[in-house]
Amino acid sequence: MASRLSDGIYVRDTVQITAKLMVVGPFGVGKTTLIGAVSEIDPLRTEELMTRDSVPVDDVTGVPEKRSTTVALDFGRLTLADDFALYLFGTPGQQRFTQIWEDLCRGAYGALVLADSRSLAESFEALSLVEKSALPYIVALNSFPDTPDYPEAELREALDLDEATPLIVCDARDRESAKNALIALVQHLYADHQESS
Repeated sequence: MASRLSDGIYVRDTVQITAKLMVVGPFGVGKTTLIGAVSEIDPLRTEELMTRDSVPVDDVTGVPEKRSTTVALDFGRLTLADDFALYLFGTPGQQRFTQIWEDLCRGAYGALVLADSRSLAESFEALSLVEKSALPYIVALNSFPDTPDYPEAELREALDLDEATPLIVCDARDRESAKNALIALVQHLYADHQESS
């Protein structure tokens, strides 16, 4: 039964290794979009419409068209090789969901931190949570139409990134770009593992 990949539900029989990865970042940065772009199954989404009550707490500056927000998690799956699949868990970006974030990150191998160079300070909380949980991570700057082009050194300094932490650019809407960001994370995790072995 597990070989029925055509319906997009079952994991291939050949998959021997699975890895749980987190996709984290601030509100409106593109986590749900990225998981939706790469997932080979219909992603699980816990999106709720935003109401007037959320206006004082959810700042839509930079994403004025945003009408819904994740309230628990996003989940998707991506098979990278015949024997290797990723389980992707996206977390809400607002501080009030920190407990959910802490619960979801248990058992994860690492995190893709999505950031928006138009508002880097919004990423500090996600970076802090990832570092506090001791998850290895990379940072992917999501490309928006009006994203400014900053030198990498300035971005690293603004995010206070260690030299060994990869910083890449991706377009969360584009399947190949989003997939390449996840591959970069897997490569970073593998290199980390080799170093510590």
